[in-house]
Amino acid sequence: MTTSGFDVRPTAHPTDTAIRDEILGNSGFGRYFSDHMAHIRWTADDGWHGHEVRPYGPLTLDPAAAVLHYAQEIFEGIKAYRHADGSVWTFRPEKNAARFRASARRLALPELGDDDFIGSLKALVAQDNAWVPTPASAAEETSLYLRPFMIASEKFLGVRPSKEVDYYVIASPAAAYFKGGVKPVSIWLSSNYKRAAPGGTGYAKCGGNYAASLAAQKEAEAHGCDQVAFLDAVENKWVEELGGMNLFFVYRDGRIVTPKLTGTILEGVTRDSIMQLARDEGLTPEERHISIDEWRDGAASGEISEVFACGTAAVVTPIGELVGEEERIRLAADNGGEIGKRLRTKLLDLQYGRCEDTHGWLTRLA
Repeated sequence: MTTSGFDVRPTAHPTDTAIRDEILGNSGFGRYFSDHMAHIRWTADDGWHGHEVRPYGPLTLDPAAAVLHYAQEIFEGIKAYRHADGSVWTFRPEKNAARFRASARRLALPELGDDDFIGSLKALVAQDNAWVPTPASAAEETSLYLRPFMIASEKFLGVRPSKEVDYYVIASPAAAYFKGGVKPVSIWLSSNYKRAAPGGTGYAKCGGNYAASLAAQKEAEAHGCDQVAFLDAVENKWVEELGGMNLFFVYRDGRIVTPKLTGTILEGVTRDSIMQLARDEGLTPEERHISIDEWRDGAASGEISEVFACGTAAVVTPIGELVGEEERIRLAADNGGEIGKRLRTKLLDLQYGRCEDTHGWLTRLA
């Protein structure tokens, strides 16, 4: 059987329907996985080949595989949404495909075309359609989280780009990212750690960036905070992003400011979409440098009326306070802020097919 150019090898041991339904009813985030995964192989001699959907299971890697020693790998995050008519769609996959290629260039990995990237999503979702949750109501944010990733798999300890690479897509049913629904989260301002530096891999979606943020995340948790915010590595004053999300600042005059992309910040698909939806709402989005002093002073004066973070997993999440070693910056909008809520609703309504897709952002998967 072939789907979207991928040979399909169904598992001989599919998850029992009752067990799958129980998982879908209490999935959390990133804890359970569907029955299959997509795979494409690349070698320097043959290029991309061996397109397949096969049973989900452990990978076999040589202990000398380059990814284990030099972290030559990248990944993406994208969701599949069940619409009211039972069809399954995803959101702006061509943007994820383009970012995946940008990450590949930075990590000296081969670039994967749109047809293979989007085709792998279609092939996997077609096989594991039953794993896409059906929201019980508009308030339920269930989806199938898709994780494409690429690893250097050549058995070789020399320091050079791998001549053998494997690309996979796995799928995980997901509920809301933060437990307890949408409520303002607390953010720890890291003074000891930096996420990325100019000329580094900040704009690439690679595991090393996230590994580098974990010590700061532990520090945040030790101070009772949900997430961590990073300042720039050169002047230590410009706000960049959270460990895995972009930031937006809403001003009382209707401006919405997000830190400018400088090569140290991940170019989020949700970030880009929020800016367009803000324009649709008659707001004025800006991309520019914003200092921690501006955040501090704007929150104190009320000039900054709300702050929110955004990303594929967490969608739009309001920030209630920023906590530092010797300060606690509270925001006037204790309920999270109306602008963030409005944009969040518009984005989710679009993704779940509850409003017209005027920008052509949705792609049907099944």
